[in-house]
Amino acid sequence: MKFIFHIKRFLSRLLSPRRLFIFSFAAVILTGAILLWLSFSAGRGHITFVDALFTSASAVCVTGLTVLDIGKDLSLSGQIITLFLIQIGGLGIITFSVVIFGLMGRGISFKGRDIVQSTFLHTPRRDFFVIMKWVFVLTFIIEATGTFFLFVRFSQDYSLGWAFYQAVYHAVSAFNNCGHSLFSNNLIDYQSDIIVSLTMMGLIVLGGIGFIVQYEIISVWRGFQKKLSIHSNIVLITTACLILSGTAFFYMFEVNHILKYTSTKTQILTSFFQSVTPRTAGFSTVDISRLTNPTILVLMMLMFIGASPGSTGGGIKTTSFALLLLMIWNRLRGQEQVNVFNRTIPGEILMRTIAIIFASAVSVTLITSILLLIGGVGNLPPQDSRHFFVEYLFETVSAFGNVGLSMGITPSLSTGQKLAIILIMFAGRVGPLTLAFSWYSPKGGLTYAEESVMVG
Repeated sequence: MKFIFHIKRFLSRLLSPRRLFIFSFAAVILTGAILLWLSFSAGRGHITFVDALFTSASAVCVTGLTVLDIGKDLSLSGQIITLFLIQIGGLGIITFSVVIFGLMGRGISFKGRDIVQSTFLHTPRRDFFVIMKWVFVLTFIIEATGTFFLFVRFSQDYSLGWAFYQAVYHAVSAFNNCGHSLFSNNLIDYQSDIIVSLTMMGLIVLGGIGFIVQYEIISVWRGFQKKLSIHSNIVLITTACLILSGTAFFYMFEVNHILKYTSTKTQILTSFFQSVTPRTAGFSTVDISRLTNPTILVLMMLMFIGASPGSTGGGIKTTSFALLLLMIWNRLRGQEQVNVFNRTIPGEILMRTIAIIFASAVSVTLITSILLLIGGVGNLPPQDSRHFFVEYLFETVSAFGNVGLSMGITPSLSTGQKLAIILIMFAGRVGPLTLAFSWYSPKGGLTYAEESVMVG
């Protein structure tokens, strides 16, 4: 008994909330990879373990990058496995455990509560379990609604059974901000389709704003809450600004290029769609490799920013981007504090914002460098290999933001490059700071006399 007690205490110290969060994702990825590697998951030929691992990581990290044609290279069993991996990855395996145990009347561990609260809530709340149940209810309602509209449209092109399956798969993938599609060319065939485009955009935005924002909007609408929190206001305003500005830039840069020979309706619809999908879904109604350089830059910026905290998306998050702009604006005005909506943002949050953005930028730079170094482009003349830099950078930012957009190079990546992309997808999903801080316990240090250093 004493031995068992020591084992439990050791595991309790080893599995801190951060480590448990990371290990849960890693365990699901590995399990999914093994299932996809087995023969019954292959639609044609044999799937290598690296490709299975890449596909599983992409699904669990709700990224959407894939080295396989999901609709052809995977069997129906393999496709259903990726569907479950997307759903589990979007909500988190620990979230499922906490809610199931709660419904069964069993207690919720402190670690589980801490992980789920930090994942979905901006501040601890007494109605924690009520919100968690609403997460599942809202997920079911939104995905079911999206499935209905997509089924109505797909039933015009496919048999009822196959149309329903397509609708479910794409609705779940869109709401969880994953770009996996059963169509070989993604959604290019539905570029001018209003029902498909609006449904997918709605699912992506709802999944990207975060569950606590959804919950607060419903609470205000039903009169249970007087007004939205500062967090929700920042998320909604930033999301709207990014979508509108992204749409305007995409239209301006592509109206005389990839959109030149399309109707005005298609031009506007496509511009909106390609502004929404980089945050952080990965569906596409155009060939990304044919876009102009300014458009590629805009898409990379949107992918790097990503979705909002407590959502199924990745990136540095809309709130981090908004707080960075507010910090710069207040500094220019000579103010030390950041004030918004008659509230002051805590300094600890601002420092964390800077650390997140810096760590994210370093991660993207590091993985892009690895892709370039092991990609074999050094054997080519510089003028012939210059395009690889943009393609690898775009791929890395897409993987970090858990987006899934690609300029078409994903299937041609080497084994080493695939492993690097898997790493950045994982870091983007759990957060680079969470990944770094999970391996040590903060300890108090000495405080010395201060001395100034010139900066800027």
